[in-house]
Parts: sequence; structure tokens; C-alpha cells
Amino acid sequence: MNEQPLLFELGKPGRKAIDLPACDVPLAENLLPTKYLRTAKAALPEISQLELMRHYTQLSNRNFGVDTGFYPLGSCTMKYNPKVNEDISRYPGLALLHPLQSEDTVQGAMEVLFKMEESLAEIAGMAGVTLQPVAGAHGELTGLKLIRAYHRDRGDLIRTKVIVPDSAHGTNPASAAMCGMEAVEIKSEADGSIDLEALKAAVGADTAALMLTNPSTLGLFESKIEAIAKIVHDAGGLLYYDGANSNAIMGIVRPGDMGFDVVHLNLHKTFATPHGGGGPGSGPIGVKERLLPFLPDPHVEKTRRQICLGKICKKHRQGACFPRQFRCYRESLCLYPDDGSSWPASDQ
Repeated sequence: MNEQPLLFELGKPGRKAIDLPACDVPLAENLLPTKYLRTAKAALPEISQLELMRHYTQLSNRNFGVDTGFYPLGSCTMKYNPKVNEDISRYPGLALLHPLQSEDTVQGAMEVLFKMEESLAEIAGMAGVTLQPVAGAHGELTGLKLIRAYHRDRGDLIRTKVIVPDSAHGTNPASAAMCGMEAVEIKSEADGSIDLEALKAAVGADTAALMLTNPSTLGLFESKIEAIAKIVHDAGGLLYYDGANSNAIMGIVRPGDMGFDVVHLNLHKTFATPHGGGGPGSGPIGVKERLLPFLPDPHVEKTRRQICLGKICKKHRQGACFPRQFRCYRESLCLYPDDGSSWPASDQ
């Protein structure tokens, strides 16, 4: 790789990248304490505009991303960011919303949130969705807290163990630990699938949940998922779906129909919202009917007069680009049966 000179090495005295017009308003004085003011000009490089543009363009060419090649970020390799989604999310009427605006002035954005919850629930085969989690791992933690609350509400206080396969993403056991639960790892079979006998031996009266990615981190679909769900449910536990690889099943099969009780979906992986430099992210979770009472507030509610939040949550409004991009992407895909009918109702 060719070394790129520093701007200080490129510059020469007297060069300028831009000439600013003379100030045409009186200079304000005494705005800052004297101790914070410079007594000498800043030692900045002196460089022409052409050199400046070439310098940063050459640096940017060193970046690797989805526009220049295969995106090397684990299960994010399947993601897709259509440019039209980015354009629509930047419409002034959406991008310039203020997080403190009253709900009656942002009904369009609120409708997007409301319909987004409905769409995600339908796509995942869930009864309800919360948009609160702002990352995949945040979704995991929220989902496990829901599961913990569900068991405690039933007086099942000893259910503190979360089963994870040895192929699980590291955030799964980490989220269990953050939630005050104990992660129990089970070995996979030679082909990478869940060992049913190992699972049977691991479940018990203390089992809170099984966390599973399907397809797994190995890229394999768990063909025995119905048997897996029955083992866990018969033991009184719940199934948690890690949506890291849900791109592979989108529009083909739904986690809710496989037997999962809680689902988190990475909008920054599966639904064409941006994910770079560690963020931003969005990890909404969906739940089956019996877990609806444990979803966190606020809920996006539709009344006769307007769409509103049960409780104000500024994070929803500040992250509003995600719902806009999701809706654009959803409507550009055929996520429903070709005959226009809806999915068969799942057993919730």
C-alpha cells in the first residue's frame, strides 16, 4: 500500500484551499475569557483545494465497504442498503423532525412507527413488537428480561438458566449474564446441528430459555427445530430467536411458526438500515401472545384521533430514520405470498 503524505508534508506557505469573504458584521468582543483565546495563529497546513480534495479522496479509497466489495462483518455479509432508502429517509419532512415535537405534529412519522410494528409482527409470526431496543445485543437483553419477568410472574423463580449451543454468537451468553442468568452451553453434533440428546439432558425445572440462531452462525438451518421447540416447551422453558441470520429465511418461514416465543430482528442487517463503524443499530423484539403484558413501554397506539406513544421515549424519535428505511425496503420486496394473501395465522 502506497504511503499517503500528511497534509503538513504536502503544504507550502501561502497556499489556500478556500478564500472566505471579509466579515461584514461587527466582531463580537468579550464572548470568551481571555485565557481561552489564541495569542498566535493555529499551526494549520497551508494547501491548495485540489491537493486537499485529492488527499481525502485517496484516503477514502482505502476504506472497504458494501459499495466497493463484499462486506466483511460476520453475519452482516448478507445485508443490502439500496440507495433509494437512504434518499427517502433524508426527505426534509422526516429528517428535520425535532425529538421534542408534540405528537399531533408528527402523525406521519408516528404512523410509520405503528405500521412498522404491525409489519414486523407479521413477518416474524409474533403477536406484538416493541421498537425500543437500539441494537441487536440490546434486543437480546430486552428479550431475556421479558422471559425472566414472565417466569417470575408465574412464581417460577428457579428458572435462571439459559441454554446456548456452542455455535452461538458471543452476545448470547453475555446477555444472559447481564440479565443475572446462567448460560449453559451444549455441544453440537458433527454436522453442526443441535444435539437433541444433549438438549434433553440440559433442560429441567431451572431452564428459562434456549437462545438459538437459525440458520446458525455456521450457516446451517436447524431442520429439527420443531423437535427442539417441543423439548424446551415441555420442560417449561421458552425459545428465543436471535435474528442475526434472518436474511436467509425472510419470506420463506417465520420464527413464530418454528415455535419461537421471543424474536429480535436486526434492522441494520435484515432490513436495509445502515450499519457501519459500530453503529447505529436497531434491534426490535417480537413476542407471542402470552408475553405481551411484559413488553416495555411505550407502545405506539392508534386511537380514533391520532397515533401516540403510551409514554414519551425520545430515543424512538431520534432514531426515526430506521423505520423510514425499513418501510421503503419492505415495500420494495415481495415478503408476502404471490397470491396477495396473508401468512397463515401462527399458533400464538
